Amino acid sequence: MNRMLLGRVTEARKQTDKLFELVRPDALYRRPIPERHRIIFYLGHLEAFDWNLLQPRIPNAKVFDPGLDRLFAFGIDPLNGGLPTDQPSDWPTIQQIERYRDQVRAALNAALTDQIPKDWAGDESPQVLLNVVIEHRLMHAETLAYMLHQLPFEQKGSESQAAIPSAAPARADTVAIPAGRATLGTARKDGCGFGWDNEFETYSVNVPAFAVDRYKVTNGQYLQFVSAGGYQERSVWSSSAWEWKEKHGVAHPLFWTNAGSRWLYRAMFEELPLPLDWPVYVSHAEASAYAAWAGKRLPTEPEWHRAAYGTPDGAERDFPWGSDLPSPGSGYFDFMRWDPTSVSAFETRRSAFGIVGLLANGWEWTSSLFKPFSGFQPFAFYKGYSADFFDDMHYVMKGGSPRTGQCMLRRSFRNWFQPHYPYVYAGFRCVEVI
Repeated sequence: MNRMLLGRVTEARKQTDKLFELVRPDALYRRPIPERHRIIFYLGHLEAFDWNLLQPRIPNAKVFDPGLDRLFAFGIDPLNGGLPTDQPSDWPTIQQIERYRDQVRAALNAALTDQIPKDWAGDESPQVLLNVVIEHRLMHAETLAYMLHQLPFEQKGSESQAAIPSAAPARADTVAIPAGRATLGTARKDGCGFGWDNEFETYSVNVPAFAVDRYKVTNGQYLQFVSAGGYQERSVWSSSAWEWKEKHGVAHPLFWTNAGSRWLYRAMFEELPLPLDWPVYVSHAEASAYAAWAGKRLPTEPEWHRAAYGTPDGAERDFPWGSDLPSPGSGYFDFMRWDPTSVSAFETRRSAFGIVGLLANGWEWTSSLFKPFSGFQPFAFYKGYSADFFDDMHYVMKGGSPRTGQCMLRRSFRNWFQPHYPYVYAGFRCVEVI
């Protein structure tokens, strides 16, 4: 078994363990996001996922608690306003779940040594499945951060984070992107590295010329939209977005607090005066409304790729700044910070067209529905991972946030959420036709 992958499994476990340690024990049964499970579910789910995936393929690995294997097997993605109705008493105790966690880890650690088991069952490569285990956990490390962000401050501890670098004020201008090719996805061939099923197969498209914001839209820019009555301007909202906004009384970004004469920002561990140069985090519906108000729109997935990875000579880069891997100077990602920083904080890591902040500091919404590329084949061992969401109700996000694992900053990675979900660390930039 690949020793590096096993080491990454251990590090991913440490990352999620730290998250649960931040939560006060009596708050583990809270549900800070109404549409999601209680926090306690995820304490068991991460181990159940690993066990349910790997145990059938490992010789002599015996099931020891099938009830918990089933209970913690699947999360939820509620649609049409349906919310879970379970009570704290419906869940096992913390001690029961921690015992289950420890048993799962001990069994997997004993089986997954440096050598691939000789009678490994199934056609899937152990390396592929371990990557699935790693990235599934790291995705939850980010989505759990969304949940913990909504907990009252007194129900969680605190943790230091990387200092905010000094940054020159962002000049709100646009960059012209000439027509050219954008290559999405990755090739299904030996040696191409790991990818989720929705990342395959390679897909190229001609992208007409367009102009795009050099920086993500900031809290300061979005404040102009709020102050101008954007949340009351029916014409800039789609019918479904307007209905959602009215039903839930949405009048400003979730991360903002109206303090009468001023706005505050709800950071992970404290409230701050609204940082005007940080990217605004909003739902897809809110981002789309702002773009319409500004006389623009959100970029398509191919347009975002063209701006991020394209070059004037037609070549395409692995990362916006070139071929070298992300490093601390490339932006805040890989759990280095809880909160974003200025949109102009990493000017030296521009794309070939001069676009700033394309990776880390907040995902970016696109106008593209999450759909399969040509040649899509669902994972035989996880058929619903992507296919369950090809429902015309989820939109693609690209880039990454301060809580995104570095391995998921690859060019082909795709994230997606429903348009009326405001909890994600997701901003946006606007485009217009030229």
